[in-house]
Amino acid sequence: MQIPEPQLYYQVLRKHHVMIHPRRGVKILGLWYYDEVLELERFTGHSGRGGKHKGKWVIHSDRRDRRQVFVQDPLDRDRWHDLRWTGLPPQGEVPAFSDKTVSQLLSAVRERKLAPKSDIELLPLMLEILGQVVPVDQWPTQQQEAKKQAKKAAKRDRAARSREISRAETAAADRTAGRPAEPEPESWQKQARTVRQAVTADRRRRREAAVTVDTSVPRHLDESLKSRHLFLASPLLEDDEDTADTEENV
Repeated sequence: MQIPEPQLYYQVLRKHHVMIHPRRGVKILGLWYYDEVLELERFTGHSGRGGKHKGKWVIHSDRRDRRQVFVQDPLDRDRWHDLRWTGLPPQGEVPAFSDKTVSQLLSAVRERKLAPKSDIELLPLMLEILGQVVPVDQWPTQQQEAKKQAKKAAKRDRAARSREISRAETAAADRTAGRPAEPEPESWQKQARTVRQAVTADRRRRREAAVTVDTSVPRHLDESLKSRHLFLASPLLEDDEDTADTEENV
């Protein structure tokens, strides 16, 4: 028994030998995939591969989740880069789709005689296929059997979509298996304590900035007594005596 390495997931995937097109990426089974890493110098031009697929790059894809493909870093063989489908919006907004859904998408493009300039224009059609939503007013109303068949077809489509999502989640779990665990997030108690400390410090700074009088701490009584002799006459008394003599003289 041996613990499989994280790279094993990528190594057992389906391989495609293609060229990397500048600023467009790679085309895998009808869809374009791209990532900024392809603009690095090590990915530009031809690969160092020889033989039957001389000069081409090896791209790996998962049949269960066609939202991305994978390429191995030529400088670090243990590092893999994800290339996302160029038709995807920001991460997490489109459900997973498999080879079957891609086949339906490409068939619909041919049937409608579409000529998209980029895969972004294919996204509405992809969402239409993924949704499989049929308005009620378009259901067959002439025969009861047609209605039953439509319901069965919708149920099969929902089951198929559920299987695709489950397979995509399994594929994601396979990719993350064996990777070092991420640090646990800071506990909410510690976060709350940090916030309270920051608020208290800010309030203290504002109070100190608003006070204009001297806020220094006075000396202790014993320090005041040590600074002068107890039997010396008070300066205030001496001033009073001088004032009295002056008045008598006047």
